[in-house]
Amino acid sequence: MKKFSCVLFDLDGTLVDTAPDLIACLNFALEKHGFSTVAAEFVKPHVSFGASAMINASFKLNDEKHAQILATMLEAYETNIARHSRFFDGILDVLDFIESQNLLWGIVTNKRERFTTPLVTALALETRAACIISGDTTAHSKPHPAPLFEACKRANVSAMECIYIGDAKHDIAAGKNADMYAIAATYGYLPANDKPENWGADLLISSPQELLAWLKNYA
Repeated sequence: MKKFSCVLFDLDGTLVDTAPDLIACLNFALEKHGFSTVAAEFVKPHVSFGASAMINASFKLNDEKHAQILATMLEAYETNIARHSRFFDGILDVLDFIESQNLLWGIVTNKRERFTTPLVTALALETRAACIISGDTTAHSKPHPAPLFEACKRANVSAMECIYIGDAKHDIAAGKNADMYAIAATYGYLPANDKPENWGADLLISSPQELLAWLKNYA
């Protein structure tokens, strides 16, 4: 592997454990529309695929009811963006190390900008990240490489200088499509039947601490 100059991260399930807030807002919306709540452990594996996927995993609904619940959920989430969300244990050490080596890091997420920006601001990351790319920043979202190429443009680096780290198959596909070194974070929101070893990642890491140890060998 060549020396890198920039580390790009997915947001939900990789940098930040956002599941508690997302699940709370899902259950708020379900109750408001006359449905029972769902257990956190049941819906958590679907968090990386977005709010719509979380609803689909909870109940089989017609399009109209799905849209109503989705709108209520997202409205609630927008005003409760970081009530319970926290960095995964060890992630801040990873970011501190990257910065101590005068390397760049950024965020590339499929989360829409209306949610990404307030979350990143609440976590005090907006001035630290070299780039923040949301799901609607470019015309395409992951697994398309366009968001990663836009991240490179804003950070003023080439794709071949970058590592991309994510907790879902579409993250790894995006990284490989952009010709980046792709790392799968298996501590995220993996479904029980998922097999990250089959995603085509260059490396699997089971914790931020493992990521930090690996980075220290290549910085």
